[in-house]
Amino acid sequence: MASNAQMGKRARKCGNLGQTGLRRRKRRGDPMRDYDSLPPALRHWLQQAVLPWSPHSCRRIWNTALQTGATQAEALAQLDRLEAATLNRARAA
Repeated sequence: MASNAQMGKRARKCGNLGQTGLRRRKRRGDPMRDYDSLPPALRHWLQQAVLPWSPHSCRRIWNTALQTGATQAEALAQLDRLEAATLNRARAA
């Protein structure tokens, strides 16, 4: 059985990710600098997101949507749909 100190270390290591069965990924680069460079609308969406999205993945989805001719509102709607699908996957797991 793990001691309280070990459990505390484990809880700190997980941060605010909550209880989810989704796979965790290592960060690449400087996530704060990446976040600061996001467009304001995308930063606002990220602040309201339920899941802990990385700035890198949000920017990739955002850029792909805009390159296919979507408006900013449509790109944000795409992020909402992807987040809902990810939450449904987590609930099913």
